[in-house]
Amino acid sequence: VNARQVRALRGINMNISHGAFVVLMGPSGSGKTTLLNLVGGLDQPTAGEITVEGRRLSDMGNSELAAQRRRTGFIFQSFALLPTASAYENVELGLRLAGDIPRREWDARIRRCVAAVGLSAWIDHRPYELSGGQQQRVAIARALAIRPRLMLADEPTGDLDTKTGEQVLGLLRALVDNEGVTLMMA
Repeated sequence: VNARQVRALRGINMNISHGAFVVLMGPSGSGKTTLLNLVGGLDQPTAGEITVEGRRLSDMGNSELAAQRRRTGFIFQSFALLPTASAYENVELGLRLAGDIPRREWDARIRRCVAAVGLSAWIDHRPYELSGGQQQRVAIARALAIRPRLMLADEPTGDLDTKTGEQVLGLLRALVDNEGVTLMMA
């Protein structure tokens, strides 16, 4: 295979304040998703440094990096929901993966987050029984349930109609305003 080195990102220097809503803009292939993956610790840079909350990700061992990822809320364009699990169970999965949230808090937290995204009536439904906008809101509830300080959203409205996309953006804006979450969105 003729592999060619691609430089997805060059010359980036960013400082993002706590509680900021940052939108990354650029054409397809410009490195927006790559930057989100780097900040989230999903990828490692070949050069340069990524610092999150005063800690360089490159200084973290595998277990520390995994813990950092568990404290970060991820919202993917494709929703990343388990197809056979209900909305409740998909949100619960985020709490299971976080690992540091007392189990006795799970039920109330799940129900509160599902209610916050307007899906209480759909809590027992599986993804195939939900619209695209509802599935995205389940993904947001899952990310919110771990009470992240940092949330990374990769094209969260990309597969949604205009009205539903506006609702999702409004919900994300409210998370920043009301919960103090720092949000980076591509």
